[in-house]
Amino acid sequence: MERKTALVYDDDYLRHDTGSHPENAERLRCVMERLSEDPIFNELILVKPRKAPIECVEYVHPIEYIRTIDQTCRKGARYLDMDTVISPHSYWVALLAAGGVITAVDAIMNGRADNAMALVRPPGHHAEPERAMGFCLFNNVAIGARYAQKRYDLDRVAIIDWDVHHGNGTQRIFYSDPSVLYISLHQYPHYPGTGSRGEEGVGEGCGFTLNFPLSAGSGDNEYMAIFQEHILPKLETFRPNILFISAGFDGHKDDPLAGMNLTNEGYAIMTDTLVRFSENHCEKRIVSVLEGGYNLGTLPGTVLFHIRKLSGFQ
Repeated sequence: MERKTALVYDDDYLRHDTGSHPENAERLRCVMERLSEDPIFNELILVKPRKAPIECVEYVHPIEYIRTIDQTCRKGARYLDMDTVISPHSYWVALLAAGGVITAVDAIMNGRADNAMALVRPPGHHAEPERAMGFCLFNNVAIGARYAQKRYDLDRVAIIDWDVHHGNGTQRIFYSDPSVLYISLHQYPHYPGTGSRGEEGVGEGCGFTLNFPLSAGSGDNEYMAIFQEHILPKLETFRPNILFISAGFDGHKDDPLAGMNLTNEGYAIMTDTLVRFSENHCEKRIVSVLEGGYNLGTLPGTVLFHIRKLSGFQ
């Protein structure tokens, strides 16, 4: 079944200048080049993002933190922490990244698309409410999830995070919230050190955080077993109105920053599994948000496999 898939992208994402850092502008350049050469490109709905309004960023981050990021970038600082490089343009590019997710939600909820891929940077899932870390300034997927709830009255949101690193920021933001189901599959122990199986949420949110820490070397079979035995049953019980994917591709067997063994086919199968779920349970609504993935030789092809499955393009 073919689906209308929006691709949210802007060349301004390249203006977050990190130099030779692993999370650099070349990641998006090579992905867009590969996509533009493929027949699927003409089938995608190309959407320009808008910057996230500050009041939307405040759904997740306090205004004092937002202002600090702005001021630090304006001063010409190069680091927010030892891993997170910035440049003078990084603040407003980060607003555009969060806005890309908001724009994707709008495209789906307004009927322009069935699902969407937000090809954004800087990534977001490590960003905590008052702390930038792990290459991330604002938590893009969390802002998008809150926006979907507040703008479109979607009361149940699910986030599947298959980045190889645990999404500590996203987990913390929703840890006590039963309206957002956060599920993470990640290499463990590995940066940032969170995401043990016992981290399940607190208070009313207990049971609405699911962590699946995996040993280095895990690959397609291990991931799909977790999807079939745990993730799909939980999603079917939760019945989300919309599904977000923190789509990190650094679990690929050739990625330099981790030690997992996923293949392009593995990512395609995971995508297809969630697409089929969305068709039956949440009106096809999926917002996929780029997180990690640092091998410039493999990332474009992996993203292409992912988008092909989102769109149903053969």
